[in-house]
Amino acid sequence: MSYPTPWQGNPLQGPGAPSMLASHADRERAVDVLRAGYGEGRLDHPEFEKRVARAYSARTVAELSLLVADLPQGPMPQPVAAAGPVPATFLPRPVPRTNGKAVASMVCGILSVATGGLTGLPAVILGHMAQSEIRRTGEAGDGFVLTGLVLGWLSIAGWVLFLSFFVLLAALVGGS
Repeated sequence: MSYPTPWQGNPLQGPGAPSMLASHADRERAVDVLRAGYGEGRLDHPEFEKRVARAYSARTVAELSLLVADLPQGPMPQPVAAAGPVPATFLPRPVPRTNGKAVASMVCGILSVATGGLTGLPAVILGHMAQSEIRRTGEAGDGFVLTGLVLGWLSIAGWVLFLSFFVLLAALVGGS
């Protein structure tokens, strides 16, 4: 009993039949496999160059498959355990969390311009609280604290000058 071969139904497939024409993408895939084989040390440089030249001049998919038939189809996976743990020196440094009170201090300091200085005192209070928390916990937010403190103290100084002016004016008008 003979078993039918898979290409009996289609005269364009099988031994001696013409192969499908290769596309640019087919050629690039074959060259990628060749590069991986060269990178893994499976091909020496002259053999690699020769096969790449043949891949770019290949007309059919069958020609391309002959060029990569003795290579694994892509880089071989490396066992993870072989690499070992990454030393802490090469790991990225963790980004510290930004202190929430520092952000609130800056927002209050900026709003002190729009509110006529009413949020200046909360900006200063939150800024000093945030500074002590940042020193204790190592969180980020020094720039936010500095902005909140500077704007808060400026608004407080503005209110002190404003009120001093009216007290002095009242003393001058009341004394005459």
